[in-house]
Amino acid sequence: AAVSAGARMINDVAALTYDDRSAEVIAASDVPVVLMHHKGPPETMQEDPRYDDVLVEVYLWLEDRIAAAEDAGIKHDRILVDPGFGFGKKLSHNLELMNGLALFHSLGVPVVIGASRKRTIGALSGEAPADRRLGGSIAFALKAAEQGVQIVRTHDVFETVQALRVWRGLRDQALTPRV
Repeated sequence: AAVSAGARMINDVAALTYDDRSAEVIAASDVPVVLMHHKGPPETMQEDPRYDDVLVEVYLWLEDRIAAAEDAGIKHDRILVDPGFGFGKKLSHNLELMNGLALFHSLGVPVVIGASRKRTIGALSGEAPADRRLGGSIAFALKAAEQGVQIVRTHDVFETVQALRVWRGLRDQALTPRV
């Protein structure tokens, strides 16, 4: 229904695991899909998530989901991945993911990050409420951009775009050789 109504991308927080029909619907459409990592059902995913190595485990899980999507007929060039910041992860897991985002580029598909206003920002900033996490959201967006993430999902579009443009200008100037 969303595709028929004009949706231009599907953000699947279940990476095709919650509904057996989702892969078929996406394969029959022309829209890209974001396959997001999660650990456990929404009702319990935050109770006590554990990983031996969060980066490796999320990477391998996403690699499997990409293969499943392609097996279902979804073209590789229409697949994006999201490591699922906050979905079945503790603060330490989220920080490891944020600091290791560049690893996910080797999956061969664009990387999406959605860390805007997440609990991790609240925890790192003295439990600021969600509507007071703009600064932390921008910090995470810049960290993601630094690691080459192609798409940053955000609540505060204007401020995040402005921060990314300024960051890019500073970076490009720093890389410009002096004559």
